[in-house]
Amino acid sequence: MKRVTPDTIGHMPDRPTAPPPEALLITVAPTGAETSKADCPQLPTTLEELVATARECEAAGAAMIHVHIRDEEHRPSLDGGRLRATVDALRSETDFVVQLSTGGSVHDPLDLRLQVLDAAPDSCSLTMGTTNFGDDVFSNPWPFVRDLYRLSQEREVVPEFELFDLGHVAALTRLLKLDGLPYGGKVHVDLVMGVPGGMPGTTDALVAAVAALPPEVTSWGATGIGRSTLAVGLASLSKGGHLRVGMEDVLTLARGVPVESNRQLVERAVAMGELAQRRPMTTAEARVLLGVRPAA
Repeated sequence: MKRVTPDTIGHMPDRPTAPPPEALLITVAPTGAETSKADCPQLPTTLEELVATARECEAAGAAMIHVHIRDEEHRPSLDGGRLRATVDALRSETDFVVQLSTGGSVHDPLDLRLQVLDAAPDSCSLTMGTTNFGDDVFSNPWPFVRDLYRLSQEREVVPEFELFDLGHVAALTRLLKLDGLPYGGKVHVDLVMGVPGGMPGTTDALVAAVAALPPEVTSWGATGIGRSTLAVGLASLSKGGHLRVGMEDVLTLARGVPVESNRQLVERAVAMGELAQRRPMTTAEARVLLGVRPAA
């Protein structure tokens, strides 16, 4: 396996200039693995619903999509054929940076989670440690983290490092020291905040996490789960970070007001960005920011 280092990065094809500071990466996470279709009929769980949602969200200002898939019974799935069909459909119908979740459901075995990269996405999530996840445990033991990272380097898939706690920040520092930089040479982080069992969705927690990020990090964003969505989003914007929004993370716009579509959450993120004098990043700019290959 070829280790990615600053020297090898220098031999990669030249990339366009980095996006300007006012460009805001908005990632949409439309489905997740926790909410059932029966409890939330508007959740996009079929391929047709996912593609329609993706088109709407790209038009609204999102540049990357974080994907979980479901089976014909609307249950979380890591089926390889379905994953490949999903990546192909999203590439055919949108210009999104397509990021597959390697977390799947908290009940998925580690070997199936590694096989997600067989679908050849542009990007994958890579959670930097085990965390309590409500009443469940989201297992990410250190040997699995390293195996997944090395596989992403080998397959030339750009990881987004998901950090649920400050210990995950320290683990990222350790990983980069041991195994070098990701494919593409950029290090993008998503702070996942407000999960019961992880770091709280507060400004204080976000500031502490950002201050602890290793110097190799080239961009970061934040996700606020549930009621922390707005607080985390505003704190991220105030620190110059990016945003992830979507029905994976929140199902209400306000108390007693359910989300009707992922497009609403993207539109709200765009409006929040405008208040901070940030404009939505294009999909081409997102590829440069993350070190992802240009679109075919």
